[in-house]
Amino acid sequence: MPVPFRILVTDDIDADGVALLAEEPSFTVDEVPTLPPAELLERIGDYDAIVGRSATRITEALLKRATRLRVVGRAGVGVDNIALDAATALGIAVINAPAGNTVAVAELFFGTLIGLIRHLPAAATSMREGRWDRSQLLGTELKGKTLVIVGVGRIGGEVATRALAFGMDVAGFDPYVSDERFRSLKIRRLASLEEGLDVADVITVHTPLTEETEAMIGRRELARLKNGAIAVNMARGGIIEESALVQALESGQLRGAIVDAFTKEPVAADHPLRRAANVLLTPHIGASSAEAQRNVAVDACAAVRDALLHDELSRSINVAGAGIGDWRALQTAIQVTRRAAATARAILADRGVRAVQRLSLRCGPELVGASAALLAAAAAGVLEGAVDVERLNLINARAIAEAREIELACAESASLGPYGIQVSLSGGMQEIAVGGIAPDGAAGRFTRIGGFHVDVAPRDTMIILTNNDVPGVIGRVGTLLGNSGVNIAEYHQARLAQGGDALAAVSVDGTVGPGVREALLKLPDIISATIVHFRGA
Repeated sequence: MPVPFRILVTDDIDADGVALLAEEPSFTVDEVPTLPPAELLERIGDYDAIVGRSATRITEALLKRATRLRVVGRAGVGVDNIALDAATALGIAVINAPAGNTVAVAELFFGTLIGLIRHLPAAATSMREGRWDRSQLLGTELKGKTLVIVGVGRIGGEVATRALAFGMDVAGFDPYVSDERFRSLKIRRLASLEEGLDVADVITVHTPLTEETEAMIGRRELARLKNGAIAVNMARGGIIEESALVQALESGQLRGAIVDAFTKEPVAADHPLRRAANVLLTPHIGASSAEAQRNVAVDACAAVRDALLHDELSRSINVAGAGIGDWRALQTAIQVTRRAAATARAILADRGVRAVQRLSLRCGPELVGASAALLAAAAAGVLEGAVDVERLNLINARAIAEAREIELACAESASLGPYGIQVSLSGGMQEIAVGGIAPDGAAGRFTRIGGFHVDVAPRDTMIILTNNDVPGVIGRVGTLLGNSGVNIAEYHQARLAQGGDALAAVSVDGTVGPGVREALLKLPDIISATIVHFRGA
């Protein structure tokens, strides 16, 4: 029987998205209008996921009350209504739908820009009032004008493509995208924001609202624009400082402005921008097309479904390494990494080292692109069973490890092979490395424990023994485990030299009772015994 999940859907999510969730037999979907904060706080503890839009604020207090919550789905791009740091600390995935409204915003950009430079609102008003003001409505063309795009992501890219079709000269500033992105869009790359301010006839921002981008364009930046430039903000309120924008419009520095996103919404009736000349304001309707609302709802709901049913977190914006490609194909590597770290931690603990000071991950060339996710998996393996955290997962593992002052490091290593993984832990004067492979399309295996080469699959439970390399050890261990009701799946014996130290990696089914380790340690020639029950992966 599939595990039942209960999902709260609010803020008038498009019906196609809701239907996608409702058709899943293991889901109970409660669709409600936007709830008052107090009522939502009372109800949230009953749900495994919530899907909404910007009207519902997902606060830290709400997340702490949501003891079952695993996923927050945002049918849209912006997540500034979600306490992202709190969600990450609690291990709750936050999923948005960044692609669904791309075309809608790009089309609105050109609709409003053409409306502004061709005076369409004034023209329509004059006609309704019985006037014929043709001589007062001389406009300009887009062709030949320089458009500077700040933020060359999905929406910025769509704007660039359409701008080129209008014959505009297009340049972009975005330090976080590759040169190849600029080449594929056929636009110039600007080295700095200041370079763009110097050349722009029209400047438009398409970035998230972060500490870095808040008030990115203020008085100083607007003053640097050429006289007669146009500034556009269809991203998030506050990226272009509103008071500075009003001043630039009133002084005549700017020819005009277009604003669809405001610092505080709804905008106050007496907001200075409402009175400013040559400004075209819209009530945050960038995503307000029927197609966009359907797209973001379906995208967000599909991602929430997959997160609940399959732990598919590639769309979660607060998972390290999300968006790297086929998340399901990465699961073997994540499992091997987490179990290697758990094994190393258990061996150190049996040596008397309880506090891990450093975690170092090395991975092969084919896995290096997923190193952030794999480092999170390794951190989770180190922490499982050692911290009192109800929801320990890839979302919060690195933050918890760093809070415990565990140093985390990651590097590529071609010597491990294309799909090789090695986790090294150190604490006190002790260090241990556990390595494995996670080949594409095949089961993962451990290949190294300490200085010993092994070949064993890390199943439910792993028993690690060190012993003297003498006859009879394997038989005695097998007999003891059989008498204890432990079924051996694989038994790999390794040694460094004949008659010297040896290591056994025994993969067994199910769990192993607490008395088995003590019994193993009493067998002749057994030096150490470590039992690892794999928990999270």
